Amino acid sequence: MKIAFHLVAIALLSLGWVNHLRTKESVADTKLLAAVISENELRSDLLQDFLNESKNPAEQAALGELIKSLKARETDVDETVNAARDLAEDKDNTSTFTGILLTFLTAGYAGIVFVAYVLPIIAHRATHTIYDSGEIVEKDNMSEARSKLAQGDYDAAMLAFREAAAADPTNRLPWVEIVKIQREFLHDSSAAIQTIREVLEQYAWSENNAAYFLFRLAELYDGDMNDRDSAVGIMQQVMQQFPETRHSANARHKLHEWGLV
Repeated sequence: MKIAFHLVAIALLSLGWVNHLRTKESVADTKLLAAVISENELRSDLLQDFLNESKNPAEQAALGELIKSLKARETDVDETVNAARDLAEDKDNTSTFTGILLTFLTAGYAGIVFVAYVLPIIAHRATHTIYDSGEIVEKDNMSEARSKLAQGDYDAAMLAFREAAAADPTNRLPWVEIVKIQREFLHDSSAAIQTIREVLEQYAWSENNAAYFLFRLAELYDGDMNDRDSAVGIMQQVMQQFPETRHSANARHKLHEWGLV
């Protein structure tokens, strides 16, 4: 798609500049024709005969345009010369406007190419210059994961979040994002439950993080899987694992909402 855009843009700009240069040549030919008309004392009624006898293609083209512009009007030599000069001036004005427009369009396109292609190369080289010690800049897996998520590439996003989790095992956020993708984007609550169980079994979490995952697990069982019994069991696990804490109080409150306490 990008290649097609550039090919079309280059083709249109090239065509515009070619036509502009041809118009400039035509202006010069028409000005020269005015001098020829004056020198040969041509009235409008003699232009067609002069055109038929002319062997110069540029002169023929200018004569044809002049005859067309006069629209069969009868003019003397001076009026015919002035008509040729007016035609040249009109074409010159149009050519000047077209040249200005083409200049702006060409500059705009060049700016797009610079920003899209040249500037990143300069920035890349500048980065390597700054880090000329040979150190490799650590990949930001979280940013890459969010970028993949924004593009709708969920598998690549989850892989990047897993890489971020491996790089920082104490950070629960990558796992939270994976569960969110599985539940909200892929509509796979079973996979989300499996992910949380995997996280709880394989990593040693702080009290707050472990309680967060347990509450999230209970929410999935109760809200998505319609498995209230499993959700109740998890709330009881929270009360046993974190007694006399706010997590235990929150679990008891949830059981109370369910009419079990």
